[in-house]
Amino acid sequence: MSSVSSLSVESLSVSLGERSYPIHVGAGVLASREHLLPYLAGRQVMIVTNEVIAPHYLAALKQTLAGADLEIREVILPDGEATKTLASVERIWDALLAAGFNRRCTLIALGGGVIGDMAGYAAASYQRGVAFIQIPTTLLAQVDSSVGGKTGVNHPRGKNMIGAFWQPRAVIVDTDTLRTLPARELSAGLAEVIKYGLIWDLSFLEWLEENLAALRALDEAAIRHAIRRSCEIKAEVVAEDETEQGVRALLNLGHTFGHAIEAHQGYGNWLHGEAVGAGMMMAARLSADRGWLSEADVERVAAILIAADLPVTAPANMQAGDFLSRMRLDKKNLDSRLRLILLEALGRAVIRDDTEAELLQRLLERFPRG
Repeated sequence: MSSVSSLSVESLSVSLGERSYPIHVGAGVLASREHLLPYLAGRQVMIVTNEVIAPHYLAALKQTLAGADLEIREVILPDGEATKTLASVERIWDALLAAGFNRRCTLIALGGGVIGDMAGYAAASYQRGVAFIQIPTTLLAQVDSSVGGKTGVNHPRGKNMIGAFWQPRAVIVDTDTLRTLPARELSAGLAEVIKYGLIWDLSFLEWLEENLAALRALDEAAIRHAIRRSCEIKAEVVAEDETEQGVRALLNLGHTFGHAIEAHQGYGNWLHGEAVGAGMMMAARLSADRGWLSEADVERVAAILIAADLPVTAPANMQAGDFLSRMRLDKKNLDSRLRLILLEALGRAVIRDDTEAELLQRLLERFPRG
């Protein structure tokens, strides 16, 4: 991974050999032609966005692309996690086919993680694979889902169960887009930022503890540092383990519990980051039950989640059996063994498939409900 600066834009690279790509981070980078046009595969461009994002940023993106002799089309989808389905992806395929787009077309995902995942999966599967670019407009997408090439859709029985690994040609992070982000969505994104500190970098976690108020206030310097460091960590992990055969699974701290919450509550009722926040709290408690974290560590995890306005309790309507039935469908499981991401210490996560059933059952029965 390398890092350079150009004017107000900072760039780093996800190192994957011939499929390496840059992440450009900066205020106003959406208007920068030099950070977008070089990554188009050809003249045909399909912008994929949704009804919430389009009024804010679609015209600005089209202005950046204007004058480059491009054939630009768009597909505007409904908003929300509940729309992350094959039916929505089919609308993207339909638009590509109706426009007669060929294998040298480029899809541009303009939106949050839902749009990025669906546009990426459409790109991975259209004519067996075409180019796409991520322009994430939520904090969660900027620090997590836009980087690493995971694409796909949800199934009623499990989150992200249908999909493909398909890397973008570039990720363009305009921090100005966070100005229109609702506070609840900002908090959801902070869950993924906090995750990086918990699993990988204790000093980053300590920085977050000191700067949560600045992040929630969208202080430019704080936001840029949080996004850059989060992307640096994810780029390191993805470069080492692109298809999640090993260390990349660490990025799923809290996600096994969180995905169970999302599926049980109905996609969109709990935001992904909210469910991950509660899931990380559950993982911290289970880590303490195994003797790895102290009570002070667990309280520290709770404190930073609360400071980010994230839940630290499970849904009131979920019983232990509800969690277990959903968790058994988790993609990380191997040979029917439940694999969990736990914390040996703050800043150091591990993948374990040896959690005693009784210990997990006790956690799920006794964990606070809200």
